[in-house]
Amino acid sequence: MNYLELYQAIQDYSENTEALFVQNIPRFVMEAEERIYNSVQLPALRKNVTGAATANIPYLSIPADYLSTYSIAVVDATGSYNYLLNKDVNFIRAAYPKATTTGLPIYYATFGSQYSDLNSLSFLLGPTPDSSYTVEMHYFYYPVSIVQGVINTISITNAGSSYTNGTYENVALSGGSGTGALATITIAGGVITTVSIINGGSLFVVNDVLTASAASIGNTGSNFSITVTTVNNAAGTSWLGINYDPVLLYGAMREAMLFMKGEQDLVAYYEQKYQEALGQLKRLGDGLERGDAYRDGQTKLKVTS
Repeated sequence: MNYLELYQAIQDYSENTEALFVQNIPRFVMEAEERIYNSVQLPALRKNVTGAATANIPYLSIPADYLSTYSIAVVDATGSYNYLLNKDVNFIRAAYPKATTTGLPIYYATFGSQYSDLNSLSFLLGPTPDSSYTVEMHYFYYPVSIVQGVINTISITNAGSSYTNGTYENVALSGGSGTGALATITIAGGVITTVSIINGGSLFVVNDVLTASAASIGNTGSNFSITVTTVNNAAGTSWLGINYDPVLLYGAMREAMLFMKGEQDLVAYYEQKYQEALGQLKRLGDGLERGDAYRDGQTKLKVTS
């Protein structure tokens, strides 16, 4: 199932094509995806990346799409892999009270966000690396959503003229092939100076030309336009959509029922269907993909004559 099929199925199952409901379908889908990715550890959704630990720096940045750790190894000068043990920050601080204590790292702890970037996590290493080391990390991650054509970057094609100076929040963008895009627009000197996408909408394509009504940005001015330069998931496919779409459909339908203030029995029905599908997905992700017939044997059902 691709995004267009899922998008249509949600409307068909709910029998709802009202504009506000349709506009929120991407949110239903994304919320369902987050529930799923935090419920099942799918080996297919695990990444392997390499980075570098810097000499005399006890911190290691975490990838932006990080969900949870599978393993972290430091590769020493001989090429040997040294897998780090997960501890809490207090343990590392107690074991190595001085950050100047250096050596080959043995432990790591999730340190939390940095003051300069509250959305960026980091690891604390113990002891502090005494040299620059290659670090290999396996981790579960948030894949790009199945939601198709979410605006990623734009460029200002025409800054327009005669606009009212100021900063305008939650401005709806119109035009192009998609819907639901919102932006923060700053105007100085009567022209558009910056456009920051705060909701990328869905179903946009590269080179779509978008604008905003003058009424939403000061009631004056004209000729402003931006061009979509990149979008996320232009194909509208994902691992879940290709390999096991029922959990995605029922998860999104549960969110849709909540949005519509649906009857309690309907919400419970879709939650039950979601849990049934999730159980089958867990059988795959937490079970079948982690064993084989040599170690675990094969499933047998009793045959009655």
